[in-house]
Amino acid sequence: MKTTTISLSSILFAVAVLATGCHKAETTTNKDMGPAQTAGKAVDDTGAKVAAESREAAADANAAANRAGAKIDAATDRAGAKIDAAADRTAANMREAGAEVRQGSHEAAHNVKEGSKDATAATGRALERTGEKMQNAASK
Repeated sequence: MKTTTISLSSILFAVAVLATGCHKAETTTNKDMGPAQTAGKAVDDTGAKVAAESREAAADANAAANRAGAKIDAATDRAGAKIDAAADRTAANMREAGAEVRQGSHEAAHNVKEGSKDATAATGRALERTGEKMQNAASK
């Protein structure tokens, strides 16, 4: 048995010839072009179509990314405004709470002062009564 070696390029050439059809009667778009040139043109046309569709898809993806970015920016701005407003309300509440604490402290200090006066007066009266009792007990 004889072994025959067929190269890869010759197989591809045979497939290309079979795929394009090597018929003289076949009508081509350009009568001066042969079947290989017609096949090459078809490959070129397909490549150009794929490239155009790829560019269009990339442009669509870029536009979608830009729209998404704009939406994210708007959402971030709204969130920032809400955070600023919350911070302002918190600061106002803290100032109001501080004022209330100061007022409460003032009132408590006043109450302590009044209570101290009352306690001092009561202590004085008790001491006075004790002194009177001691004098009465001593005179007997």
